Amino acid sequence: MNSTITSVPGIEAGHYTDLDNATGCTVVICRSGAVGGVDVRGGSPGTRETDLLQPARRVDQLFAVSLSGGSAFGLDAASGVVAWLEEQGVGFRVSPEVIVPIVSSAIIYDLGLVNSKVRPGPSEGRAACAAASGKVLAEGTVGAGTGATVAKTSGTPRAVKGGLGSASMRFPNGVSVGAVVAVNSIGGIWDYRTGQLVAGPRRGDGRFDDPVGVLLDGSPPASPTGPVNTTIGVVATDAKLNREEANYLARVSHDGLAMSIRPCHTIRDGDTMFAMATGESDAQFDLTSLGAAAVEVTAQAILRAVRLATGLGGIPSVSELRACPGEG
Repeated sequence: MNSTITSVPGIEAGHYTDLDNATGCTVVICRSGAVGGVDVRGGSPGTRETDLLQPARRVDQLFAVSLSGGSAFGLDAASGVVAWLEEQGVGFRVSPEVIVPIVSSAIIYDLGLVNSKVRPGPSEGRAACAAASGKVLAEGTVGAGTGATVAKTSGTPRAVKGGLGSASMRFPNGVSVGAVVAVNSIGGIWDYRTGQLVAGPRRGDGRFDDPVGVLLDGSPPASPTGPVNTTIGVVATDAKLNREEANYLARVSHDGLAMSIRPCHTIRDGDTMFAMATGESDAQFDLTSLGAAAVEVTAQAILRAVRLATGLGGIPSVSELRACPGEG
């Protein structure tokens, strides 16, 4: 059973993963065009083609979102996505001869976990597109989450491995909502259903410190010596949304980040969430319920990203730690 974002009708997704250099990229595609939205929060975002998703803009079709490692350099991966889609005849038809694929993008900072000189570019964006399908999307240390880390309020040496996760749900009337999130936060990870700390700054005894408590004790976050922060993702639905509703879905999905990541939306993060509405379902929907679903699948995707990750670059994953989950 597919419980990832690709279970949403009209959505395909794929990864390029470079484990040797701890980086990668992920692409989410809607070949027929989706109504798009975006909400950018935090003090350190890295994005491309976000202004055109606002309600007042003219073009109302989004064909793909590129999520990438590589910091600002990783925005180049979107150029490969644009070129690949053009070759497939996918995009906004400007004239009989010209198709322009509208591709939005966001990046995480993963430089230096293994190799700061290798970053995803156009060829890696193309590779992610070539791997895209409607099959179950791989999760963990893959794609844009390959070099991700979390729980860095006490510095990178005490971090835990982040990753990429996905989740989806379907309403009784058939409307689907799904999310994919690359989790690279300064904050720790909490299970919003139990209140349990899943990943915090690692202590010498194998347990976790409370990542918020570290800040409230009066000590500023340790200066980063390696990868820093940002959580990025896409929430998708097959409901028929207009531009305002798609932007609402992107906006409210940030509640899912705040439920699973603490602290969230900090000045050291550039948290960005996109929305894609494929419109393939004719079923009626309630926007409040749709928003609640977007929050839920986003929060679940974050937990899956961290729990399914494997260690890399000397940073262990939750699954590899012998720590008893919870704060010390």
